[in-house]
Amino acid sequence: MKPVTRKVLSSNTRLAMPILTFPGSRLIGATVKQMVHDAAKQTAAQLLLRDRFHPAALLSAMDLSAEAEEFGATVRFSDTEVPTVIGRRVSDLLSANTLQIPQVGSKRTRVYLDTIQNLSREKGDDLLLAGLIGPFSLAGRLYGVSELLLATAAEPENVHGLLGKTTQYLKAYAGAFKDAGADGIIMAEPTAGLMSPQSVTEFSSPYVKEIIGAVENDSFQVILHNCGARLRHLSAKLESGATTLHFGKPMDLPAGLLQVSRDIVLCGNLDPAGVFVHSTPEGVASDTHSLLLATRSYRNFVISSGCDIPAEAPLENIKAFFDTVEAFHE
Repeated sequence: MKPVTRKVLSSNTRLAMPILTFPGSRLIGATVKQMVHDAAKQTAAQLLLRDRFHPAALLSAMDLSAEAEEFGATVRFSDTEVPTVIGRRVSDLLSANTLQIPQVGSKRTRVYLDTIQNLSREKGDDLLLAGLIGPFSLAGRLYGVSELLLATAAEPENVHGLLGKTTQYLKAYAGAFKDAGADGIIMAEPTAGLMSPQSVTEFSSPYVKEIIGAVENDSFQVILHNCGARLRHLSAKLESGATTLHFGKPMDLPAGLLQVSRDIVLCGNLDPAGVFVHSTPEGVASDTHSLLLATRSYRNFVISSGCDIPAEAPLENIKAFFDTVEAFHE
């Protein structure tokens, strides 16, 4: 049994595993921009979050720009928000045939590899999970999301060519996280949630499956994350071979749990902005308790944020989430 699945199914209590990294910037007096450039700061923030809230996993930050930057994309940085890719690295898919696959760790991916290596020395019994973009989402950041979605119908063969390159690169990056001491990765494939289930089956799941096949074993697991997927996407996501899946607010998790076997773990899906940022501690507690009640019959459920929690989320709201999970009795 793989590490995440093993920890979830063997636990006697509900696990709380939100995607919680950037709010730690305030605990160390750093900016988001500093955290995504400095492994020591990212490590320190994560350890302070663990000491304060005791989540089920230590995480490197979910930064979906680092891989595209390594391919040569331009990235905009902010002191308060996650980095974003601007412009297009590839202007036409034919030119993608000449795109060079970069060396992992040549730019800011080194920050994340070093963060995982640092945390591996401190993790104890905690899970240690690294953040990684998915192959279709990386292609979208290189070519443009709207342009890529249109190209899946207009020139699918060329889309597959670009996906071959992103997949080859991500296999190497995932393997580097494995070598650095991670127990697994949270692979974020949000752009795939903008497609039909049939297109997910053609343009996302086979490439995710290839990455899983290359790196997953009894000590390393891939969690497939999609913050935009809905219930109609679930079967297409399962075709990837992922046995732990993490979803955002649009997913009907109670209905999804009815559709999967008890050895498939589903995680999610409290709204990161609506619940963790803009609500009150009382509101967070109420929403958390409601989701726990709706999923109380399923040991294969992990309560989490639907995506990464923004840096500005009040620490009181985060505490209310963890306190509610800890107090919940089934």
